[in-house]
Amino acid sequence: MPRIHLILADAVVAVAATAAYFGFQDGGEPLWVVALVVAAIGPPLAVRRRWPLPVLGVVVLGSFAAILLDLTREPLLPVAYVLYAVGLLVPAARAVPALVTTLIATASLLLAAPPNSLADTPGTGLAASLVLWLFMSMAWGAGRMMRVLRAREARREVQRAEEALSGERLRIARELHDVVAHSMSLIAVKAAVANHVAEQDPGEARDALRIIEETSRGTLTELRRLLGVLRSPDGAELAPTPGIDDLGKLADHAREAGIEVTMRVDRSELPESLRLSVHRIVQEALTNVVKHAAAKHCEVVVSVDERDLRIEVTDDGRGPGAGSGGHGLIGMRERVMMYGGAFEAGAAPGGGFRVSARLPRDPDEVRR
Repeated sequence: MPRIHLILADAVVAVAATAAYFGFQDGGEPLWVVALVVAAIGPPLAVRRRWPLPVLGVVVLGSFAAILLDLTREPLLPVAYVLYAVGLLVPAARAVPALVTTLIATASLLLAAPPNSLADTPGTGLAASLVLWLFMSMAWGAGRMMRVLRAREARREVQRAEEALSGERLRIARELHDVVAHSMSLIAVKAAVANHVAEQDPGEARDALRIIEETSRGTLTELRRLLGVLRSPDGAELAPTPGIDDLGKLADHAREAGIEVTMRVDRSELPESLRLSVHRIVQEALTNVVKHAAAKHCEVVVSVDERDLRIEVTDDGRGPGAGSGGHGLIGMRERVMMYGGAFEAGAAPGGGFRVSARLPRDPDEVRR
């Protein structure tokens, strides 16, 4: 449907054309004849966007009648006005024949028009035909060019939507990796504990199995949430995206694996995307501590100032060895680089291993 301001503009043009044609009549023709001709030219212009081809046919016939009755000295302006809509709104398979037919009919009429309608001297009919041909072709061509530009912009919009969808799917894939890697690491550690103490300490083995059960259920819930994003068109009834407020659960999981975790978190207001990134970076860092560090203690610090968000996860273990923890470190680095931040991972000055990330507090400002 055309937008309302375009409809109003066409209505104004229709009223103006109707008034102009009535103004040119000199009383030589019966009023009802003039009214009939004007009714075929002015009012149809108001609906040229809805029915461009039928309106073109009616306006062409009305304009021809006006030329023969000498009702105007500016012939075929309404025809050009409709031809713009034909070029803009009608597919080429019908728009081109409509233009060619209009030009041929117009030339034929002008060349055969009586002297008092257009031509006072020989040759003026041909000159008028050429000028009007050019004028009407330019109007049609302008509409056609606008149609091409709109189609190009529509294709770009579709491409941007596809790129956004691809990026979202990549983000979900990373989310799935983070969730599965963290949970499976904890499950593997507790399964090893249960297997080791099953005979000597059945109570501790049962505790390990309970943690495995709880972790498995939580992971399945998280996986259903992420996969639900792929299935649901509007994201209805999905669990909220994890953020800074959920870091305590990550610490609890690490404690269940035997790591003493201390956590200091600045809960300042942040964009949702950054809150999710904080959660995933801390989650991946703690996963590496559980899997590779052989650590006893780990400290997590999340601080926020006016410009930056900083994340530091330091443990007293040996850190991931060669060939281990690579994907986790790469994933954390990618998340940080996505916001134009800085990432470091390596041996801590006082021993142990440290993961450090700095992200801009306002990612949109960095992108600009």
